[in-house]
Amino acid sequence: MVYKTIVAVLQDEDDAGRALDVAVAFAQRSDAHLIGVHAEALPVPIASPMGFPDAALMGAEEDMSRERADRLEKLFSQRMKRESVSWEWRSMYSFSGDSALSALESARCGDLVVAGQVDPEKGAAGSPDIETLIQGAGRPVLVVPWRGTATTSAKRIVVAWNGSRQAARAAFDALALIVEADETTILSVDPVANPGEQGALPGAEIAAALARHGARVTVENRGSGDQSVAETIAQVVTDKKADLLVLGAFSHSRLKEMFFGGTTRTTIENPPCLTLLAR
Repeated sequence: MVYKTIVAVLQDEDDAGRALDVAVAFAQRSDAHLIGVHAEALPVPIASPMGFPDAALMGAEEDMSRERADRLEKLFSQRMKRESVSWEWRSMYSFSGDSALSALESARCGDLVVAGQVDPEKGAAGSPDIETLIQGAGRPVLVVPWRGTATTSAKRIVVAWNGSRQAARAAFDALALIVEADETTILSVDPVANPGEQGALPGAEIAAALARHGARVTVENRGSGDQSVAETIAQVVTDKKADLLVLGAFSHSRLKEMFFGGTTRTTIENPPCLTLLAR
């Protein structure tokens, strides 16, 4: 699939540049239309010590939200004017103020969604809800790590494969990138633990399917040992010097991952590189 409509979710002005670096590069590569989305929270009624609405404080909060939205729009539009990219800006207000939630309608009509992971030290308030974006958009989500320089190429790709529907969706959502890559590794972690979904030779069938499209594919099976599956995947990404990780999201229930942890949640919180997640 060629990405012709790309939606960039921009929540925090300090981290928007990293997400835009990736979104612009992908848009230029496929001559795509780039949509920037940002949301601010609607004013919340605040009571004064006397119990009456504090109009002054509410007005100050509204002014701060409007100014932040204006700064992000200016950052986006100035960047777009320097690039040869078709673009538009969508500024929204919602009760949550979460740009990921507000972007769902736009994301569902796009080919690819780009969301930047915000510095964890800023807390949850500064970060878009990437989990909800993955669950609700129905489109592949490209997560840009907050650390390091944003990677805008995908020459070496690792596809995490467990034979699930989500893994298949992610692999084919990334097909355009996989076909262009110099090397793609189909990685199965602890395949013996789940032989029913992966067949007699884990990863072999999906590798053959991708190869028919012209992809240069190798298969690797690795045991996790004392590590978690997420840690093992991250180690392979490091070993391969991969530019992109492709991962099927929430192949276990989200409730199970919420209580017990899981590969998806760990990867979202600490992506080892640029990561495409699909469900």
